[in-house]
Amino acid sequence: MKIGITCYPTYGGSGVVATELGLELAARGHDIHFISYALPVRIGEPSDRIHFHEVEVMNYPLFDHPPYTLALASQMYNVAVNESLDLLHVHYAIPHSVSAHLARTMLKSRRLPFVTTLHGTDITLVGVDRSYLPITRFSIEESDAVTAISQYLHGVTLREIGVKREIEVIPNFVNCDVFTPADHATRRREFAPDGEKVLVHLSNFRPVKRVPDVVEIFSRVRKEIPAKLVMIGDGPDRVVAEWMAREKGLTKDVHFLGKQNQVQNLLCCGDVMLLPSQLESFGLAALEAMACGVPPVASRVGGLPEVVEDGVEGFLVPPGDLDTMAKRTLLILTDADLQRRMGQAARARADHQFCASKIIPLYEKLYERVLGNS
Repeated sequence: MKIGITCYPTYGGSGVVATELGLELAARGHDIHFISYALPVRIGEPSDRIHFHEVEVMNYPLFDHPPYTLALASQMYNVAVNESLDLLHVHYAIPHSVSAHLARTMLKSRRLPFVTTLHGTDITLVGVDRSYLPITRFSIEESDAVTAISQYLHGVTLREIGVKREIEVIPNFVNCDVFTPADHATRRREFAPDGEKVLVHLSNFRPVKRVPDVVEIFSRVRKEIPAKLVMIGDGPDRVVAEWMAREKGLTKDVHFLGKQNQVQNLLCCGDVMLLPSQLESFGLAALEAMACGVPPVASRVGGLPEVVEDGVEGFLVPPGDLDTMAKRTLLILTDADLQRRMGQAARARADHQFCASKIIPLYEKLYERVLGNS
């Protein structure tokens, strides 16, 4: 199949999942055309089956804001015509599904089906905003197929958006051959030269991730045992986290690495993944850590209970309960047998339920069904 994929190319769950999906589909023999304003993260370089089509937006004094939705629709149309695309798969409802609908309407010579995957804040934040709700609902209902990344998000979409159509739950996934337990002793010594325990956090550093809480939890852990904190990612709350680390005298113990593509080599250095988010529609960072055999201590919110069973692969704690999160983290770090058992259970859960080899065929079957109905 020839598939056009559109996502936000930024450092966040929806962009990562869309990129990994394209890479996995290309490895299975499909031709993938990414259509976005920048090359999505984790792609590396385009190849024979991976293509990138940049959306260029006109800057004109009449426009207070560049009309990206229209520029994207035009580029979707152009790529569909020039590359004979079979379908479009858009990630994040607004504005991508609207652009896909426009592109399909423009292409009068044939029907161009499009699939919309809902990822989280496109529903829980943007979609429920009354100024966007009507068009969010419209674009979802006009999609030829809709998927959600968790049962939690499926329920929110039906309840809050008022959509009256089938939405299939296809969870996020991880490449279990890439994200796998490994002994990165040399890299780990860069962070913990004296054998300290290593805590890791991976996110886009937006307020919903509660990044300052990560530093506060680490501070409490650090008072009890020698430890280091590895912060992977970047975003608006990074400066706050850096300031907190300085104020608490933790500058030498906290490593801010910024955006990284090969995060699996860093996650493997960790003993615990901290994810104290206010909301997670799935929790991809937790899953990637689990695949590397690293137990998460995360918030009991959204779709995370579908990924992590409390007390088995890690611990789930109400968001904002920093005292309990610190205690659960210390429990893992000070009990080698518990850490080993949780790490093994985490890897097994990722392997049995969320490996790409199990999830990608679900998307292929969905595409085939959509094409058969067109």
